[in-house]
Amino acid sequence: MTEPADHTYATRFRIPRRMWDAYGTAAARSGVDRSADLVDHVRTFIEQHGNEQELAELAAAEQELTDRRARKGGRPKKGPAA
Repeated sequence: MTEPADHTYATRFRIPRRMWDAYGTAAARSGVDRSADLVDHVRTFIEQHGNEQELAELAAAEQELTDRRARKGGRPKKGPAA
């Protein structure tokens, strides 16, 4: 499924709560955002192990992130409710 260009995909995965909590406190103490750290890990993994198609997907995703960050005012405002 393709996500709209103004939306980042939110995913769920299983991890022991104690591990997640320890990761959170260690990351905070180090001044690291967990989400950014996980994105960095995924990026590095694809760079090291991805095939041509996966590397192309990574490049497209990086451009999407660059475009999103460049928008003034962040996310586009939603239109009036119907």
